[in-house]
Amino acid sequence: MKDISEILLKRKTIRKYLDKPVDEKLLDEILKEGCRASTTGNMQVYSIIITQDTEKKKELLPLHFNQRMVTEAPVVLTFCADFNRFNRWCILRKAVPGYDNFLSFMTAAIDALLVAQTICISAEARGLGICYLGTTTYMAHKIIGALNLPAGVVPVTTVTIGWPAEDPEQVDRLPLEAIVHKEVYHDYTDKDIEKYYHDKEQRADSLRFVSENNKETLAQVFTDVRYRKEDNVSFSKILLQVLKDQGFMNNF
Repeated sequence: MKDISEILLKRKTIRKYLDKPVDEKLLDEILKEGCRASTTGNMQVYSIIITQDTEKKKELLPLHFNQRMVTEAPVVLTFCADFNRFNRWCILRKAVPGYDNFLSFMTAAIDALLVAQTICISAEARGLGICYLGTTTYMAHKIIGALNLPAGVVPVTTVTIGWPAEDPEQVDRLPLEAIVHKEVYHDYTDKDIEKYYHDKEQRADSLRFVSENNKETLAQVFTDVRYRKEDNVSFSKILLQVLKDQGFMNNF
């Protein structure tokens, strides 16, 4: 087991994995530790879908934009906001659940993300590598079908886990002073923005991204290529429909 400070300060996203399984006992230990994460009202309104079957991973592959780690990683975990289980318990105990609303989805989504990150830390402490897949929310409607998710359940993130087959360079982070506000939010001046983003913009990989995409600035790589407004709007509409279909927007 690694020191917690080493885990957090030296962590890297791992996208390439050895052809080596994760022992079931080890995986259970990681999941057990992860499920001790903080949760709203001790409700644990989340579920975790474990995918290890080769064919099922192939089915999930295009739903994650064909990112190879989906099939190469020995374990794929899909974390879901889940009020289905809690609602069923309430009904069996003569209680009337009132969780068919957006706030309840947010509550369950936060729960799912808290347990996901705790599981990742537990896995990394044992030398495993992890990678978050943001494609889960983009393709939630398709993942729901692939994983047989009932009403009240929405996938919010996916994590691949396995033994690292690479040691990539650690990506950058903004300086702490750019993130932390004392007592109240202190808005940024143009001078602050120039200062906080200077090192990020001058990195060799950032300059390469700008050149490869024929852009003037790194910010344009984000706005014009990686996270475009038209894509954000399109996926927002899909996700909103998913929330309606899964019963989280009944009052809207």
